[in-house]
Amino acid sequence: MVQVIPSFGGWIAYALALLHPEKVAGIITSNVLFMPPGAFTDQFVFPEGFYISRWQKPGRAEADFGRFDVKTVVRNIYTMFSQSEVPTAGENEEIMDLVKPSTPLPSWITEEEIETYGTLYEKNGFRRALQVPYRAMHTVGSEVQDPKIKVPTLVILGEKDYVMKLPGMEKYIRSGAVKKYVPNHETIYVPNGSHFVHEQFPDHVNQLILAFLDRNKHLAVV
Repeated sequence: MVQVIPSFGGWIAYALALLHPEKVAGIITSNVLFMPPGAFTDQFVFPEGFYISRWQKPGRAEADFGRFDVKTVVRNIYTMFSQSEVPTAGENEEIMDLVKPSTPLPSWITEEEIETYGTLYEKNGFRRALQVPYRAMHTVGSEVQDPKIKVPTLVILGEKDYVMKLPGMEKYIRSGAVKKYVPNHETIYVPNGSHFVHEQFPDHVNQLILAFLDRNKHLAVV
């Protein structure tokens, strides 16, 4: 099985590859590279106001999101994560305060799409999205003695993605340190791509996925 998963959904794919390697033939994801368990505390140190730090605390994000209707929360997340700066709140701010109501949506997403996504979250809420990955990322694969992803892995990364500005992240990627844990790793950078590169440039990302599959024709695709 080749798993094609955007953004933090990649953590689920990596966990499956660690725990059940016989079930995974390859992984394609956008934005998120594999890091060993504990990396977010041992290797990458973030400020208290960093959005992941805030959302990992039970109740913090719920209280922040609860000040707004669901559509506004989804709209704010798309607006904020499409920028190149790392979402970090000040001492007297919450993450939702980082987006001004007058800030326009990125040109590649419509209000109708935001409405559709908002409807889905109105039905199911944000609890599961907060639990996985933010509140579970420290435990993913923690029981594996030598955490390595051995299958071919492609990460499609926007060059203007704020992920590139996380402390130590660019060095981790460009120095090849990631290959210590993912020997058969490939990163492809998309010029002007944001954190939502798969939605921003869907045709281009589709071509990158197809090219990866073509290079790995022996893989069983599901």
